[in-house]
Amino acid sequence: MKDLHATTVCSVRKDGRVALGADGQVTLGNTVMKNSATKIRLLADGNVLAGFAGSVSDAITLFERFEGKLKEFNNNLARAAVELGKEWRTDKYLRNLEALLAVCDKEKTLLLSGSGEVIEPDDGILAIGSGGPFALASARSLMKHTDMSAEEIVREALLTAAGICIYTNDIIKVETL
Repeated sequence: MKDLHATTVCSVRKDGRVALGADGQVTLGNTVMKNSATKIRLLADGNVLAGFAGSVSDAITLFERFEGKLKEFNNNLARAAVELGKEWRTDKYLRNLEALLAVCDKEKTLLLSGSGEVIEPDDGILAIGSGGPFALASARSLMKHTDMSAEEIVREALLTAAGICIYTNDIIKVETL
């Protein structure tokens, strides 16, 4: 049986605000199992947003580990991300997890991967998951050619991805800081 996976997560930083959103579709192979899953979370007493793409059980494990790192490093996003990246890459159990995390606070947006990557996008726009490239292109264009807010750009970028990617739907949740 194939893992439950696939999604689109998008984050945009604009005018001192950051928005992170995701669609709600969960698939098992080529079957939609759920339409309204929550794939983003507020962490660190509402000061950090996190979203995942990949296997659901793996992502939940990573959310828990990342939240532990945030507590350990006094909600320092960059330090917690680097420490989770090191642990994720070297830990025998964690390195088998199949997911990506997009995390952000009021100052930084970061991508975390199992290979130990911690990447901050140059333009404040990040998109991951099966529809990530579509959402990224849409968000960059909207940022350049509209006066939309960060939250509006995230929502529209995810809707664009939902119109193209079969693993992304239009039931979207967005959080902002």
